[in-house]
This record gives sequence, C-alpha cells and structure tokens, in this order.
Amino acid sequence: MVPMPPIAAPATLPDTARRTTAPAWLVMLLVCAGQFLVVLDVSVVNVALPAMRTGLGLSELGLQWIVNAYVITFAGFMLLGGRAADLFGRKRIFVLGLALFTIASLGGGLAQQPWQLIAARTVQGVGAAVLAPATLTILTTSFPAGPARTRAIGTWTAVGAGGGAAGGLVGGVLTESLSWRWVLLINVPVGALVLAGAVLWLTESRQDTGRRLDVPGALLVTGGLALVAYGIVQTETDGWASASALLPLAAGLVVIAAFLAVEARAKAPLMPLGLFRLRSVSSANAAMVLAGAAMFSMWYFLSLYVQNVLGYRPLQAGLSFIPHSLSIVLGSKIAPRLMNRLGAKTLAITGAVISAAGMVWQGTMDVHGSYLGTILGPGILMALGAGLTATPIASIATSGADPADQGLVSGLINTSRQMGGALGLSVLSTVAASRTEANNSLRAMADGYGLAFQVGSLILLAGLVLMIVALPRRRADAAHG
Repeated sequence: MVPMPPIAAPATLPDTARRTTAPAWLVMLLVCAGQFLVVLDVSVVNVALPAMRTGLGLSELGLQWIVNAYVITFAGFMLLGGRAADLFGRKRIFVLGLALFTIASLGGGLAQQPWQLIAARTVQGVGAAVLAPATLTILTTSFPAGPARTRAIGTWTAVGAGGGAAGGLVGGVLTESLSWRWVLLINVPVGALVLAGAVLWLTESRQDTGRRLDVPGALLVTGGLALVAYGIVQTETDGWASASALLPLAAGLVVIAAFLAVEARAKAPLMPLGLFRLRSVSSANAAMVLAGAAMFSMWYFLSLYVQNVLGYRPLQAGLSFIPHSLSIVLGSKIAPRLMNRLGAKTLAITGAVISAAGMVWQGTMDVHGSYLGTILGPGILMALGAGLTATPIASIATSGADPADQGLVSGLINTSRQMGGALGLSVLSTVAASRTEANNSLRAMADGYGLAFQVGSLILLAGLVLMIVALPRRRADAAHG
C-alpha cells in the first residue's frame, strides 16, 4: 500500500523554542520537502524493480530486500531518531538525517552490484528514520498552539500522503524517460537544495529531558526484526525446514528477547514496556502489524503483475496506479470526519472489510487480465480501505496513553505499521514464489501474485477479528481497558 506518513502528537514546548528567524512559509516548505522525500522513497522503487532486476541481475530475494532494507531500518530507527532530535537539537538531527539520506541516494543510484544497492537502501532507511521525526517536531515548535499549528500539521500530513501516493508515477516517469537509477539520483539535487536551506534558515531547538539515548535498544530491535525477515525470505529458496532459514529466525527471536530484557531494565528505555499494559496501545499495535503485513505489499505485487505479466512499461504502470493513489488519499482525508460519526473502532473495522474485499477480488487475477477488469476495481477498494483503517487505529493507540507518552505511542504505531509491512512482504513473497519456482511462465507468475493477495486477505481477516474482539470502542474504554 501507499505508505501513510507518521502520525504523531505535537509536543508542547516553551515559547522560546518556537521562535525562528525564517518566515513561517519557508520553515513549512523545508520541513515538508524533507518529509516528502522520505515517504516517497518507500514506494518510488516499486515500479522500477523489474528494471533494477535486469540492470543488476537481481534475484527475487534481492528484489525483496531493495524494499525491505529501507522499510526495516526506517521503522527500527524511527524512535531513536525522535529521541535524538530532542536531546541533540532538531535542526542538527534534521540536517544529519537529510545528509545521510542524500549521500545514500547517490550511492544507490551509482551502484554496480546488487549488494551495493541494498546497502545504500539500508543507509537511506537510517537517514529517513533520523530525519522524519525531526520534521514534525520542527513544525510543532515553529508554530504556536492553535489554528496555525493545526493547519501546519494538516499540510505536513497531506504532503506525506502525497509523497507516498506519487511514488508509482514518479518512479514510472523516471525509469522510462531516464533509467531506474534516477528514482534514487533525483533525491540528490532536491536533498542538497533542502539541506542548504535548512542550514541557512532553520533555528536550533532542543528539549532538556535528562534522558539518555537508548542506542542498544534501537540496535537490538532493528537487528532482531531484520534477522527474522531474512529467515523468512530464505524459505523461498531453501524451504522452511532448512538451517539457512531456521538459524536466522531463531537468532532474531533471541535478539528480540534480549531487546525486551534490556528495555525492562533501562532507566530511559526506547520502548517502555509498561505502555503495553494499556489495552488501547497493545491491541492497536497488534492490529496495525496485521493490517500493515496484508496491505503494504499491494503495490509491490501489482507493479510486478502489470509489468511482468501484462507487459506494461514503467510509465504505464505508474499511470495505472493514479486511481489507487487518489483513493488512499481520499480515505485518509475523510477518515477524521467519519470517526466523529461512526467511532474509531467501527471505522477501522469498516476500512479493513473494504480492503479485504479488494484483496479477495485481486486474488482472482490471471494471465489474461485487463486494466478495467483486473486492476482498477480491486485496487481502489484496497487503497480506500487502507486509508480508512490507519487513522482510527492510530487514534485508538494514542487515546489511552498519558499525554507525556503521546509522541512515543505515535512512534510505536508507525513502527508497527512499517515492520508489519516488511515482514508481510517477506511472507507473501515466499508464498508467491511457491507457485513460480517450478517454472517462470506468465501463467505461473500470475498465479503466484494472485495467491499472495489471497493469503494477504486471510492475514487482514485475522486482523479484522482482532479489531472486533480487542480494540476498545470508547475513549473511556481505551483509558481504562
């Protein structure tokens, strides 16, 4: 699915932290440009994947890691990036994250070997994780509380959603008119321009919390989830009973257990485990993991299907996804209003049902598919449902937490979404490969992609059951459940 921008509660800081020498519109422009870049790069590579595979001789496993390397590090380091911005200064961390992101984009665009491209995408993800939390914090400390800040956050959210929605089209245009390398190289001049503006015009601010940076926690959780994802994708070629799959899976679980042990004893943990005693936090994060696992891979498999099976050029593929992109933006825009009428839980369930229906329909794809008959209808349902689901789940997650923990809980729900997406892509890619490993015919590829959507619909239905049973219905339930 088109990634939604991180949803975070703005911090309330002293008036001195809000002062900036730059005009408000310029701060808005710089911050939103940084946010647009990091969200765009989650989805922009999808349309370019077949061209990347041809250009660098990538395997199916390599293709998955072009996406997963970015998403896993982006999600795993996001909480660390937010804490670093508070401790070391928002401008400083914004500049550091954007510089890292831009340099990694250059390295990826110039890559000559598959491992170089995957390494660049990994570093890109770290840069994005450092940059993204700082964008919102700079915005909320540059505008006074009230209508001005509300409008600023609304613009920031819309730009983030637009970045995710534009990924397919931008990737298609660049891949076809120039080459796949430009889906990464385009970040370099834009990043350099924003970087210069940030150095010149943004004003430094920080929050003296007395807390230390939990680097071990961030490294352990990212490493553990990466090992689990690697073990899952190894099953594609070696099977679920192979040592090459079981050893990384076991190692990943051990590392995650070590992360939990470290967090339980840390004075300033990256993830305070006590938060999960709140029903709203635990149930919403579990629901978001399942929803992300099912929905995230939609664009990946559709991009492969329309290009590998239906023979679309990259530009055609990007253009074909415009209705999908508009649908997810529409869903996320109308979700707040519908929440006031239906309630957050009811809207989340409704969105999941709509998206699951689209996935079941998309799972009927075959080698003789057409745009109007196979791609348009189910794609709109999947995207609209995704847009309707994410906002109410995030709202429920933050509804029962203490005001001091709102930002952290917002980071957790976004991490759950990204990690669920990465692990879901690994599982569903393995499922698709089970149909195509015997032969690589067009029919086998179509069957494999269709099976991935069918299994994805089952994952989403499991998430739907969890939402019905576990999500608190009213704010009072969330606070006390």
